[in-house]
This record gives sequence, C-alpha cells and structure tokens, in this order.
Amino acid sequence: MDQAEWKLLKEIAELEKTPQGAYNIRRNGALDSRNSTANIEITTKTEPGKSGIDIRIKPGTRHESVHIPVIISQTGLSEMVYNDFFIGEDCDVDIVAGCGIHNTGCETSQHDGVHTFYVGKNSKVRYVERHYGEGPGTGKRIMNPQTVVYLEEGATINLESTQIRGVDSTKRETKIVVGKDAEAIITEKLLTHGEQTAESDMEIILDGEGANGRVVSRSVAQDQSQQVFYPKVTGNARCFGHVQCDSIIMGDARISSIPAIVANHVDAQLIHEAAIGRIAGDQILKLMTLGLTEQEAEEKILDGFLQ
Repeated sequence: MDQAEWKLLKEIAELEKTPQGAYNIRRNGALDSRNSTANIEITTKTEPGKSGIDIRIKPGTRHESVHIPVIISQTGLSEMVYNDFFIGEDCDVDIVAGCGIHNTGCETSQHDGVHTFYVGKNSKVRYVERHYGEGPGTGKRIMNPQTVVYLEEGATINLESTQIRGVDSTKRETKIVVGKDAEAIITEKLLTHGEQTAESDMEIILDGEGANGRVVSRSVAQDQSQQVFYPKVTGNARCFGHVQCDSIIMGDARISSIPAIVANHVDAQLIHEAAIGRIAGDQILKLMTLGLTEQEAEEKILDGFLQ
C-alpha cells in the first residue's frame, strides 16, 4: 500500500501498521490481507453474486477485536459488499470497520456495504464505523452503509458511527431489533460541507420485555449541504427508548429531522428530542476574548460539539 492508502487506514481505523488479532483489509474491490484467530474466524462469502465476508466469533470470546476496513484509491470503482457477523453467547468484543476513499480522478468512486449482526445471549459488542473521503480529483466519493442488528436476550451493542469530511453523498440505513433485556446504544456524528448530501434512516424496534434503545445524533451542516434524518423507535413490549438529535446549521445549509415514535404496548416509554440551531454569538465572542480568531472560535465549538 502507498502513503495515501495508509493515511486512509489511519483515518477510518486508527491503523498505522498491520493490526494484531483478527482482521480483513479490503483494497480496491479485493482482499488485501487477512488473519483469523483461535476464537475469531473470517471467511470469504461463497454465495453466488455476493461479495464480502463472514465473521464467526466463538461463545465466551472476550477482550478481542476485529478490524475490517475498506479502502478505495481507484477512481471509478463501484462496489457492493455484504458482511455478516455471527457472535456467540457471553462474548465481549470490539469490531472496527469503516471506509475511506481517495479519489484523484474525474469518475465517481462508490462503496455500498451491508453489515448484518447476529448477537448471542448476554454478549457485548462495540462497533465503530468511520467514513472519510479525500483526494484532488473532481470525481465524487459516495458511501451508502446499511447496518442490521439482531440482539438476543441480554445482549448489548454500542454502535459508534462517524462521518466528518470528504463524502459527497451518503445514505445511511440502520435497523436494530432489540430482544428481551437487551440494549442498543447508537452514537452518530456527521458533518457535511460544500454541496454534500446526507440521509440517515434509523429504526429501532424494541421487541422484548425490558428492551432499551438509546440514540444520540449530532450533526453539523455547512455551506450549501443538505441533511435529512428519519429516526424511528417502535415499542412492542415494556421497554424504554430515547432519541436525541442535535444539529448546528451554518451558511445556506438545510437540515430536516422527521422523527417517529410508535408505542404498541401500554408500558412502552418512548422519548424523542430534536434541536436545530446556529452557533450562539456569545460563545464565539467568549472564545475571541481568549485570543482566538472568529474562524478558530467556530472550529473549536464544532470540535467540541462533535466529540
């Protein structure tokens, strides 16, 4: 891999060298390198017409990680990838994914991915997914991630999704079905600028007794960019769901938040909060009194907001 490709890996997976443990690195539509461990097996899909991998994690696996980044440095490449995760009971693992595109040409480079998780009883999964684009070319950088999660009794997934720079268009689809006494925690961070567009379609189905779902979405829209959010929580049993969407709008940007909460049980407790606004002038003035320029003050506020 060249320097630009290693930079992509650092941005999306914090990798500066080949990782330890289990990993699968996909580069320009093909396998670059892979390693399985005694507890985590990664295999290439054999289904006709489906490119991607299966990740099987043995019951009782704890304090291990899996890295499955995708990088594209070939202009004009478009791919659809399917990755399935089968996580046994009583596990505690970290999974680091994400996609980085370095486009130097005039053609569109695009990565679409479907990640499906089957999380066993009482298992805990931390799933980190970062998206990043760069490159001097005029070709677009497009990413459309889909995440589907099925949580068995007592299972937990902590999903952290981040897109900060360089992605011209994205449609993010997330669906989580939460079983008895299981919990889904989603943290979404998104920044768009220029004429970029972003759509986030999120559905949490609280299906089991004692199920919990919590979502915190923070976004910043700059310049002429556009964002649309469709968060939906459905409670089918005694459960608790809380969705909080906060957005900062700047320049000529446009943001829409279109929530839905559906209670199909008398003991379903569902809450949605949404706020869209600009940076307060007194915040900028306060930082400028400490010696920052107006632009530096804005950047400091945005960095803190998206932490």
